[in-house]
Amino acid sequence: MAAIDSLPPLRDVIATHGLSAKKALGQNFLLDLNLTAKIARQAGDLTGMDVLEVGPGPGGLTRGLLAEGARKVMAVEKDARCLPALAEIAAAYPGRLDVIEGDALALNVLDRLTPPIAICANLPYNVGTELLVRWLTPEVWPPVWDSLTLMFQKEVAQRIVAQPGSKAYGRLAVLAQWRCEAQIVMHLPPEAFTPPPKVGSAVVHIKALPKPKFDADAKVLERVVAAAFNQRRKMLRASLKGLTPDIEARLAEVGIAPTERAERVSVEGFCALARSVAKA
Repeated sequence: MAAIDSLPPLRDVIATHGLSAKKALGQNFLLDLNLTAKIARQAGDLTGMDVLEVGPGPGGLTRGLLAEGARKVMAVEKDARCLPALAEIAAAYPGRLDVIEGDALALNVLDRLTPPIAICANLPYNVGTELLVRWLTPEVWPPVWDSLTLMFQKEVAQRIVAQPGSKAYGRLAVLAQWRCEAQIVMHLPPEAFTPPPKVGSAVVHIKALPKPKFDADAKVLERVVAAAFNQRRKMLRASLKGLTPDIEARLAEVGIAPTERAERVSVEGFCALARSVAKA
């Protein structure tokens, strides 16, 4: 394994600091620095960019981001056991790594970064989806971040890029594809991690578009999509009846059959329906 910096291999770091992945924190450590550097490269040219990383653990991806030229990395880590290892990285890259101890769900750290901003993380499995939805649904668009490069369980990654008509297509696909371009850029097998998870993982790169692909009020669209997919086995006239009393008329207005199911409606179709519901 080629070294990416002057710091010790991650296995040595873990041994030195007595770090073992905690299931309760959704931790699975990626120890191959060649792989972490490759993930960092999927984020694009990081020169001159601030990067937010959530759940750095012993710092494998952190080192990759810094080695790839990130102007500054802000790493949010909930596990205090990892802080000494991250402090060693900060010392090796003076002035370029800020470590914040805390829960990423409880902190708003994006306002501490200077644009352009990228978010790149091997997200803890237990908070990954919730963080993604928050980043995809800011009050103002375009968001403060330019791109998201995130590792998820393979199943979650497939849900983000899924197309209408597939079983994986749902709320995440609509929210991601309405205002972004999303693609899977890497696959990682369970054995790449310590300890190995039960499923494979994938890295998704999500690029924010300057404006949405189709007009819609964000709050209304989120309500429509949530209601449609919360009862995805039902026909839309049933799953959406709580939105407005004349939902069948709204569906007909935009050319969607009331008997259709959510997984067969395109992003454009949901946006048209959200505009109609907003009028109602």
